[in-house]
Amino acid sequence: MDVRLVQLLGSFIGVTSDYALARLEYALKHPRAMAPPLIARLPDASESTLRLYWPSVEAELEAALKFAKHLRPRGGKYNAQDASVEWLRRTLKELDQYARAIRWVMTVTER
Repeated sequence: MDVRLVQLLGSFIGVTSDYALARLEYALKHPRAMAPPLIARLPDASESTLRLYWPSVEAELEAALKFAKHLRPRGGKYNAQDASVEWLRRTLKELDQYARAIRWVMTVTER
């Protein structure tokens, strides 16, 4: 397995943990709002894990990105200081960047 892919997967796994905490903080701060979608944490940074889990993780990430894009509070506007929303969006953006890099490395190394 390509070393770059292992490193990217390791980073993706780490940020997935951050996303889980961001989901929790968001849910605690906005108990009446729908909870952000789950993104499964990959068990390890191996080729078998990538083959087994990656397609579903990509789909979960896509659902979470759509959720964050349409975040709306009860009043129609979040306070600019709402750290839970910003942390959620920031971790999703980082996950998306890693996912795109992983997909690129997978495409390049398959040739």
